[in-house]
Amino acid sequence: IAGDGTTTATVLGQAIVQEGVKAVAAGMNPMDLKRGIDAAVDEVVANLFKKAKKIQTSAEIAQVGTISANGAAEIGKMIADAMEKVGNEGVITVEEAKTAETELEVVEGMQFDRGYLSPYFVTNAEKMVADLDDPYILIHEKKLSNLQSLLPVLEAVVQSGKPLLIIAEDVEGEALATLVVNKLRGGLKIAAVKAPGFGDRRKAMLEDIAILTSGQVISEDVGIKLENVTLDMLGRAKKVNISKENTTIIDGAGQKSEINARVNQIKVQIEETTSDYDREKLQERLAKLAGGVAVIRVGGATEVEVKEKKDRVDDALNATRAAVEEGIVAGGGTALLRAANALTVKGSNPDQEAGINIVRRALQAPARQIATNAGEEAAIIVGKVLENNADTFGYNTATGEFGDLIALGIVDPVKVVRSALQNAASIASLLITT
Repeated sequence: IAGDGTTTATVLGQAIVQEGVKAVAAGMNPMDLKRGIDAAVDEVVANLFKKAKKIQTSAEIAQVGTISANGAAEIGKMIADAMEKVGNEGVITVEEAKTAETELEVVEGMQFDRGYLSPYFVTNAEKMVADLDDPYILIHEKKLSNLQSLLPVLEAVVQSGKPLLIIAEDVEGEALATLVVNKLRGGLKIAAVKAPGFGDRRKAMLEDIAILTSGQVISEDVGIKLENVTLDMLGRAKKVNISKENTTIIDGAGQKSEINARVNQIKVQIEETTSDYDREKLQERLAKLAGGVAVIRVGGATEVEVKEKKDRVDDALNATRAAVEEGIVAGGGTALLRAANALTVKGSNPDQEAGINIVRRALQAPARQIATNAGEEAAIIVGKVLENNADTFGYNTATGEFGDLIALGIVDPVKVVRSALQNAASIASLLITT
């Protein structure tokens, strides 16, 4: 089971639609069917949360990672190690290695929740991310609306042959258009993102980024005008990775001593503040500065092997994060089977009742499909699983045996199962009611 539950969602969605369309054709009220479906789904989701087993130990994290990586134990172990080093909420990035070995490294770095200002900045169209290697970083606290004053520093960056990341309050209109045109013509490797945070907090976060990358915040307050900016005022980093939602700065050029001084300063502010909100925001800043970024470098003998393995690690990382967030349940469609049996919600009329029954039957579809794919008789397998009342008892298609699935390591993150069901019901309801 790799990752994100798309297959489960498809199987569930198809089952709900098939039954739903039949019910509508038989003259039932589509809106009442939808109400029944929604009521059943809500109860199933509550049931999944109740049955979820929380993941605490590093060994359990490794187990989930291994399953999600199609059984590759070394990937599971590496993800668990990475989470141990930077915390469960920490930033973990996956890169292609230059060697055949897969390794884990923790570097100075930070991530903030602002993505690229224009999709034209993307360098990898398949993943829709912008990767800048060894870039200069211009940190500006005001809006940029025209580039006239920036030209001297842009020229200098072009001469250096390095990419440039602009972090500013905003880059708008003509300035953004000019940057995009230059990027598309290939003259300038560039990306622009908005500065994180708001108001005074934004200033503080820009300072954090400046210290991390050994740059300066360009601000009229301290008497630096844009036209006077030189290359040595810009920050540097080994790598910057920008997605639609996040910017990750990896291995900034900042001095260890200065970063530590900044960390201690934030710790003092945390001690002194009386506002819970401020404390929470300061702790976020502290985690970003002190936590670092875990980089998993995926190696292999050939480019194709590295790409395939990197995708597996990405999938496994997503599934593992989901498991840590909301816990795990027995895999192989078993959790949904049990939830169908535990459905007690009642509809307020026969059509709503029909909607609830549609979900009750659809919840068997993933387990049936898995049994059928393994060449087994679905009805017999499902019957045997339901004869046993233990929540985690199910069928292991790999060995053809029944048993405790969590003990056997056949688990699904609750988040994945829940999202699959909610998405399937949402799409199916749309099709039934239109």
